[in-house]
Amino acid sequence: QVQVVESGGGWVQTRGSLRLSCAASGIIARINDMGWYRQQAPGKQRELVARITSGGRVNYKEFVKGRFIISRDNAKNTVSLQMNSLEVEDTAVYYCYASTIGADYWGQGTQVTVSS
Repeated sequence: QVQVVESGGGWVQTRGSLRLSCAASGIIARINDMGWYRQQAPGKQRELVARITSGGRVNYKEFVKGRFIISRDNAKNTVSLQMNSLEVEDTAVYYCYASTIGADYWGQGTQVTVSS
């Protein structure tokens, strides 16, 4: 049974930090990219935040560069997102994903709320 489980969301004040973690299990195929998307409001399109390849190459969206750091443990199929200098605009449900050649697997999402 495939599971992608996020943890670490919560509430924080502006300029604070949170660390999100995600563990993928039950995936037989080789996992290529892992990463994080977010959805800021119901009905709003989910947007990429950051991703990392199995080789460690990272890609950040412009709005998180210099603030967020993505990391990965290939042996454990885990990915983390260290979020620093959080802003109210970072409030969203954050979704972890794991991508194989045949399918993408998603977590259920974890809420991050940033207030001033």
